[in-house]
Amino acid sequence: MKKQRQIPIKSYTPESGFIADYQRLVKETIIPYQYDVLHDRAEGAAKSHVVANFVNAGRKLAGLDVADGFYGMVFQDSDAAKWIEAAAYSLSIIPDEELEKQVDELIDLIEKAQDPNGYLNTYFTIKDEEKRWTNLLEGHELYCAGHMMEAACAYFEATGKDRLLRVMQRNAAHIYQVFIEQEHPGYPGHPEVELALMKMYRLTGDEKCLELARHFIDVRGVDKDYYREERAKRSWSVWGSDGEDDHYQQSSVPLREMKDVRGHAVRAVYLLTGMADVATETGDERLLQACRTMWDSICDRQLYITGGIGSTVHGEAFSVDYDLPSDTAYNETCASIGLMFFASRMLEYEMDSRYSDVMERAFYNTVLAGIQQDGRRFFYVNPLEVVPGISGIAKTHKHTLPQRPGWYDCACCPPNAARLISSIGKYAYSENHDTLFCHLYAAGVVKAENGMTVRCETTYPNSFDIRYTVTEGAGELAIRIPSWSISDFQIRSEAPYRMDKGYVYIHVRTGATVEIKLHDKPYLVYASNKVPKLTGQAALCYGPLVYCFEGKDNADDVLSLILRNDTLEQITYAKNAQLKDALCIALPAIRSVKNESTLYSMEKPVYTDCVAKAVPYYAWGNRGENQMRVWLPIR
Repeated sequence: MKKQRQIPIKSYTPESGFIADYQRLVKETIIPYQYDVLHDRAEGAAKSHVVANFVNAGRKLAGLDVADGFYGMVFQDSDAAKWIEAAAYSLSIIPDEELEKQVDELIDLIEKAQDPNGYLNTYFTIKDEEKRWTNLLEGHELYCAGHMMEAACAYFEATGKDRLLRVMQRNAAHIYQVFIEQEHPGYPGHPEVELALMKMYRLTGDEKCLELARHFIDVRGVDKDYYREERAKRSWSVWGSDGEDDHYQQSSVPLREMKDVRGHAVRAVYLLTGMADVATETGDERLLQACRTMWDSICDRQLYITGGIGSTVHGEAFSVDYDLPSDTAYNETCASIGLMFFASRMLEYEMDSRYSDVMERAFYNTVLAGIQQDGRRFFYVNPLEVVPGISGIAKTHKHTLPQRPGWYDCACCPPNAARLISSIGKYAYSENHDTLFCHLYAAGVVKAENGMTVRCETTYPNSFDIRYTVTEGAGELAIRIPSWSISDFQIRSEAPYRMDKGYVYIHVRTGATVEIKLHDKPYLVYASNKVPKLTGQAALCYGPLVYCFEGKDNADDVLSLILRNDTLEQITYAKNAQLKDALCIALPAIRSVKNESTLYSMEKPVYTDCVAKAVPYYAWGNRGENQMRVWLPIR
C-alpha cells in the first residue's frame, strides 16, 4: 500500500459520542423512514414511487402490463441507490438481519429492471426506451448509474454479497461498449459516474472502469458545443435546457485548463472528486494541478463560513468570487457533501490540513444542519440568515425555507446525508503501509489494514480533549491540528513529534498513548472586506462549530443584536435539552432600540446592554419558525 487511502468501511467501529449518536439516528430513524418514502407509505411525505418504478421496469422487460408507468424525476433511481449505500454503511457498523433482507429484496427488483444488454434506468426503460443516450445533458442516465455503482461497492464491502456488484459490472460494461467501443460522443450532463467508476476500479481491478472514467474527464469541454449540437438533434427535452450555458455545465474548456469553478455546485464538486481520483491513480500532474486550482477557487473566494458552497439559487450554482450573501444563500446540502468527497480525495494525493479543515467545517455545520434532529425533516437549502415573512415567501427568498420539509420531489439531499454520516469513518481516517491518518476526531476503534489498531476517546466537538491508544501494531500516527487551534494546542506523548502541513506525526507502538488538548475557547471570525454586507460583522465559533442566533432565545428579535469585541471572556455555557443537549453560548451584547412606527426616521437608535444567546448552526430551526442569523454587527 503506497498511497494513502480511506480505510475500508468495516475498519471503523464507533463508540459513544457525537458521531455515534448521529449514526444511531441514521440507523434507527432515517433509514427506516426513507425506506417507507421509497415505498410511498411515509405519512405526509411527497410521493416517491422509486420502488414502483423498478417494479414497473421489470414488468415491462418481462413483457407484462405496466399500469401506472414511470413517476418522478428523471433521476429518481438514484434515491434507491443512495438508500442502499446508507444501509450498507450502517450494516457495517450495526448488523441487522431485517435491514439486510430489505436491501436484498430491493436489489432483486433492480436486477429484474436491468436490460439483457446491461442497461439500467427505469425512466428510459418504462417511458422512453428509444431515447436512450440521446440526452446526456438532462437525462441523468450516467448519474443514476454512478450512484448505483457506489451502492454496489458499498454493499459488497459491508456484506460480501456481490449480486448488485455483478449487476453494475454488466452496466459498466454496457456503458464502456457505448462510449468507448462504439465511440458515442459526449460526456455526463451531471457528473458522478466518474468517481463511481473509480470506486469500481479500485474494488474490482477492472481496467475498463479506469479507462472509462478517464475518458469522460478527457473529453469534457474539448467539444464545448456538444450539448448545443445534441439539443439540436432532438425534438424533446426534460426541463427545457438548451445547452448554451457552458459554465453551468462545466464544459467551457477542457478540464485541465480550468481556472475558476463555476456552474452547478454539486455537479462541480462531484466532477472534481472524479478528477482527483483519476489524477491520483494515474499520476496525471496537469489534472492534479487543475484540482488544486479549483480547490483554491472554491475555498479562497467562494466558501461560506459554514462549509456551504453554491451561493445562488439560479442554477443551484457558484456565482462569482466573494458573492456570499447570507439571506439568499443556496448552499445545497449535497454540495457540502460533495465538497467533503473532493477534500478526501485531495488528501489521498497530498496530506495537508487545508483539505481536512474544510471537510470538518462542512460536516459539522452545513451537512448536519440539513437534518432535523428527529431525523424526519430535511433542508435542501442552508441559508445563514432567515427572517419569517420574507424567507420562503418573497420571490427572491422562496428557496430559503425557515423550516425543514418532510421530503422533496427532488429528494437527493436526505439519502445523501444518510450515506455520508453512516460512512464518516472513511473520512475521519485513512492509512498507508505504515501510517494511520486521523483527519476528524471520531471516537471509536480503527483496525487499519497496515496492522495498527487505535482507539480514539473524545466527546468532540463538545469538548476538545482527544486521547489515542494504540492497542496493536506499530507505525506512525498522523493527527490533524485544526487551523483554529494551530497556535494553541498541547500534546502528551512518550515519543517526540514532528509537524508538517497541519499534521503532527508521532511514532507509536502497542500500548502507546497520545493525548491532545485543543484550544477550548469560543472565538470570533471576521470576513474579508471583499465580501459585500459582511464588513463590520463577525461570526461566533467554538471549535469546528459555527454558531447562530435564533429569535427563540433572543426575545424574537436577532436583527437588532450587536456583538461586542470585549466580551468573549464573559461567555457562559449551557446545554439545551430541546436541542439534544447541544452546547449553547450566552455572551454580553448590545441591542439597538428604535421607534418602529415609521419605515424611516431621523430619530437616533438607543443602544442597551443585553445578553445574546447562540446555538450551534447545525441545531437551528428545530424549535419552530423564528429568526436566525450567523453574522452580526460588532462594535
